[in-house]
This record gives sequence, C-alpha cells and structure tokens, in this order.
Amino acid sequence: MPHMLAICLTAACAASHAQGYPAKPIRLIVPTAPGGGTDISARLIAPKLSELLGQQVIVENRAGGNTTVGNDYVAKSPPDGYTLLMGISSIAINPHTHSKMPYDTVKDFAPISQVVI
Repeated sequence: MPHMLAICLTAACAASHAQGYPAKPIRLIVPTAPGGGTDISARLIAPKLSELLGQQVIVENRAGGNTTVGNDYVAKSPPDGYTLLMGISSIAINPHTHSKMPYDTVKDFAPISQVVI
C-alpha cells in the first residue's frame, strides 16, 4: 500500500511539471475590420496581455458576415485557450436576427473577461 501511495504522489508531481499556459503565442481574433473601435481596443490590450502572460498575443482580424466569420472561426478552434475572441454585442444579437448561425453562442463560447477602455 505505501508503494502505491508513493507511485500516485510521484505521478501527481510529474503532472504538475507539465508545460504551463501559455506555452505558445495566443491569437486574439477581432471579428471586425481593422481600424474600428474593437480593433483599436484589441491592439491596445494585446501588448499588456503579452507582458502579463509572458507570451506573444497576436491580434488577427477576421471580418465578415456581421462578425459571423470571426465568431465562427473561434467557435471551431480547439478550446485550448490559444484562440480568443474580442466579442462584441453582435454575438448576442445575431442569433435573434439570423435564422441560421454556424455556431451556438451559448455552447461554443466561454466568457473569460470583460473589456472596458
């Protein structure tokens, strides 16, 4: 029994030494065209996030379809924290104004922060 406990504790310690987040650059997707308020906000936030996280944060614009293109891109990305969405009000409005959306606003996204500039 003591050997089993030692093995379990060793395994737990090994898991805690796994690669931490973030281990690679983070993409901050802006679902609007460059130069607008959302884009400017993201570009103001990205350098500070990079500094705080110790990893590059890249702002990437994916405009189109009243933000549906960028939102859908993030919704279909792996849920690993390396693709973030700079969401705006259309993420809540679009499902009520469009009959069919390529993503589910409630199931495909997890809010992690609010931004106020």
